[in-house]
Amino acid sequence: MAHTFDELVAKQRAADEAHARVRRLRDAYGPPTRTKWSGRQTATWETAWRAWRDLARDVRIAVTEYARAEAVPRQEVEARLKRAAGHENPPGTAAPDA
Repeated sequence: MAHTFDELVAKQRAADEAHARVRRLRDAYGPPTRTKWSGRQTATWETAWRAWRDLARDVRIAVTEYARAEAVPRQEVEARLKRAAGHENPPGTAAPDA
């Protein structure tokens, strides 16, 4: 399936939001190894984690397909996608030119 770059950005942002939800739940519930989660908390976290996992997988597949269709190295597409999706650079690195 062909994807536009804008579709890739939308998929990445959805995966990022799902990941943020997983982190917020973990922060709210406390680490599962130190805090006993209720059955409902466990189910909520597992559902959020599965959603993140599935969205991240969809992004990886779409990036691979896009890179192949555009005949561009996958790493180039990933780097461009991270910039477009608003991922920050690791501390101590300069922002790459867009």
